[in-house]
Amino acid sequence: MSARALSPRPGPGPGPGPGSGSARAPEPLDFRSGARLRDLQRLVTELSMHEQRVHEHDDQRALELHTAKDFIFSLMGLVQKLDGKLPVANEYLLLSGGVREGVVDMELDELDVYERGTDYDVDFTLLVPALKLHDRNQPVTLDMRHSAPGHTWLSLRLFDQGTVGRWKDCCTEAEQDVGAENNSSNNNNNNNYFFSPTFVCGWFHNAVSSVLRELGRKPKRGTPRVERAELRGAVTSIILAVGGSRVLYDIVPVVSFKGWPAVAQGWLMENHFWDGKLTEEEVISGFYLIPACSPAGRRELEWRLSFARSEVQLKKCISLALVQALQSGKVLIANLRPKAVTPYHLRSLVLWACDRLPHSYLAQEDKSAQFFLGLLDDLQHCLINKTCPNYFIPQRNMFEHLSDSAAVFTARRLSSVRSDPAEHLRTALQRPSICAQLAQATPTSPSDPASDPSSDSAHDQRLAQKLQQLVTENPGKSISVFINPDDVTRPHFRIDDKFF
Repeated sequence: MSARALSPRPGPGPGPGPGSGSARAPEPLDFRSGARLRDLQRLVTELSMHEQRVHEHDDQRALELHTAKDFIFSLMGLVQKLDGKLPVANEYLLLSGGVREGVVDMELDELDVYERGTDYDVDFTLLVPALKLHDRNQPVTLDMRHSAPGHTWLSLRLFDQGTVGRWKDCCTEAEQDVGAENNSSNNNNNNNYFFSPTFVCGWFHNAVSSVLRELGRKPKRGTPRVERAELRGAVTSIILAVGGSRVLYDIVPVVSFKGWPAVAQGWLMENHFWDGKLTEEEVISGFYLIPACSPAGRRELEWRLSFARSEVQLKKCISLALVQALQSGKVLIANLRPKAVTPYHLRSLVLWACDRLPHSYLAQEDKSAQFFLGLLDDLQHCLINKTCPNYFIPQRNMFEHLSDSAAVFTARRLSSVRSDPAEHLRTALQRPSICAQLAQATPTSPSDPASDPSSDSAHDQRLAQKLQQLVTENPGKSISVFINPDDVTRPHFRIDDKFF
């Protein structure tokens, strides 16, 4: 045992003896670190409040985010028109938080480290279906024989000839026979073509870049300014500057399915924490294939099953205290930057905890500090045993690829956090990115450039104030804003059928 583990720690000191006349109960402590649970609770709550501030927007910020979202969705429409590859009637999934926040199950090694508050203010992930299979009523069976659990190849035999023609240049021909279907005369030409995640992501980024260049040749006043548009691994990251906001969009091309994969049918047979709170139809409405490969898989062929749509629904049933614990855990993971652990691993541990522990216990709002410590213990257990099962496909061990040395090294780093969690939480609260966010939460001073009546930000602020005034004065009425992109000085507001 290390010397640090044996060293004495400052504590509240011994309590009064039996004859002291005091009946006050001893203050609860964390057994491992000796930290007062009351202090840990305050720090976890403070970090959670910071995360809440990030996602709470005033009227001006809300208008800027709406402008950025409209730009991104218009951009996707132009990408579709470029060569007709994307489905005409498409259904995107917009998630609050970037890929680096663990909202989808992807490795982060190839992504640049963007700092919230330094590089961007608000982040989102957009899943854009390149292909859709939405006409199946039976469990979806995929060709998983050549892949690790939770991964698959995707043959174009599932699609019509028109789809094959559009996407043939983004496919890889298989070198081996893929099954008895190859002997069939139906769709025989399609059987050896497999949808390639690397080719698809490369095409998608090139298409987005081409559209952005064209838009840059004829810039319109009032549209967001593109600060970055980069391809890192499978993710096209775009940072937009809109007024006083910098908005990060991580855009990922995916394959979208309705229904549920056959490989995850066993999961449905188990008892879960969401039983009675959500209908099965809400939880299993669809899944995705995302461009992510297993450590031993073929990057040009292998996709990963993603249940991001289901996770959005399950999040509704997670208690506030456990969400706060997760947020603190994510901040510490980002601070340590261990390559072996991602925020998605913590999200998975939270879902397992919800199945394992009674809801009456997890619903206690004053227990977020204990839940935070429990998540650290769970994560360290997973690292030591090199076992972190995926929630939907438990046979997929997300730590299986770790070497013994990498697992032990990360577990030791985590052990230092667990030995003094209060100090690490205080350090996290002092990170520049968090300080920048806290500073942005303060009202704009009169000396700010936004106070210049001729500036674009001042115009956005006046527009937001006008909109807020109309909302206050017209409760329950439908209010729309029409802005001419060639003349943003004249917004037009419509309340029901009247224009202002």
